[in-house]
Amino acid sequence: MAQAKSTNWRNVITVVSIMILVGAEVFGVAIAAGWAIAGLFELGDYVGYALMGVFSVFALYILVNLWRRCVAVEPLASRA
Repeated sequence: MAQAKSTNWRNVITVVSIMILVGAEVFGVAIAAGWAIAGLFELGDYVGYALMGVFSVFALYILVNLWRRCVAVEPLASRA
């Protein structure tokens, strides 16, 4: 018989807080880097937006990996 799993709200709050904090920093760096590189080399607005998009995809990749590692350390569900 399978055991019921209950949500461990303390771990959920911890992981969500980490994701908000790190996500704001990583996406901020991604957008700022795209803007700065495009401005430094005078690449124009559209290339700047493209760089921001590429760096944002990389930031999303970082956040997905962080989510996986956080959930491995702090399980969101515990067995009752």
